[in-house]
Amino acid sequence: VNSLNRWVAMSLLVLKAFSKLALFDFYLARGNFAALYEKVRNYPISTSRSLINATDEVCGAVDMACIWYWKEVLCLQRSAATACLLKRYGVRAQMSIGAQQMPFKAHAWVEVDGRVVNDKPYMREMYAVLDQC
Repeated sequence: VNSLNRWVAMSLLVLKAFSKLALFDFYLARGNFAALYEKVRNYPISTSRSLINATDEVCGAVDMACIWYWKEVLCLQRSAATACLLKRYGVRAQMSIGAQQMPFKAHAWVEVDGRVVNDKPYMREMYAVLDQC
């Protein structure tokens, strides 16, 4: 029964991640970066932690949802979804947006307590952080 409950809980978390990916895809498809940014910045941090390993479980669920998403998921979309879900489960997550000059590239990732959780740990060494929300 415990393994079935865990499977159901993880399946629901993947569905929540999938719906967040779709929401942020909607914003990006319309070129509405401001709405995406505000949604992440103002997303409330829950006071209860209903997941034991919230960071690992949310990041895993978002990764799984990205596999099943019908098109390529962009880093901004993926990071916005991850940050909001982490906040929903009581984790003080921040989406970071960074850029490098040569060659010019921009990238987004999520940090918890200054540690990158949904990407390679050296993102801050590759990209100058422009903003966090």
